[in-house]
Amino acid sequence: MIRVLLADDHTLVREGLKQLLSAAPGIAVAGEAGDGDAALALVRAHDYDVAVLDMSMPGLAGIDLIKRVKLEKPRLPVLVLSMHGEQQYAVRALKAGAAGYLTKDSAATQLVSVIRKIAAGGVHISEATAAQLVGSPAAGDAPPHTRLSDREFEIFRLLVAGAGVSDIAGRLHLSVKTVSTHKTRILQKMEMDSAAALVRYAVEKKLL
Repeated sequence: MIRVLLADDHTLVREGLKQLLSAAPGIAVAGEAGDGDAALALVRAHDYDVAVLDMSMPGLAGIDLIKRVKLEKPRLPVLVLSMHGEQQYAVRALKAGAAGYLTKDSAATQLVSVIRKIAAGGVHISEATAAQLVGSPAAGDAPPHTRLSDREFEIFRLLVAGAGVSDIAGRLHLSVKTVSTHKTRILQKMEMDSAAALVRYAVEKKLL
């Protein structure tokens, strides 16, 4: 039996996924969480065969959550299930330790097969993501947001979603000063002069 931890902050989505997975032979949803901190607590307290994590949840989330889960349970395969397209987050998620990345509009049969695959030790990536992992563009050709560190990218993602510096500090358990410093570095690295410019860029690159 494949014991799955399911973490998503949308109750209806989580219930739908639970019904789908519970109907699949050999798979059981053994734990549920509505935010990243609760998911990490469950990882610490119990043993699972696969962790299915939403990319955007309250509290600890995204790349940070993947890294923390892998730090606590290095052998636990993580499948990211996100509304964001692969081109936005898949490479960062896989580099952080995820074993697979699926968008929420993937077919139900694909989700079940991918869970079985990574539970058996496999990895699920698309050809496009594999190409990005194997080789990256020259620095001058790389999109500006790829210059950001994982922490900077998390803050960038929250900024363009409309979160303020204080909100981000609370969500990521950082000081306001630290977030402000990261914001300044993000603007410098991306050669932009305002949060509005970051939002326009995110819309253009389909990062929202």
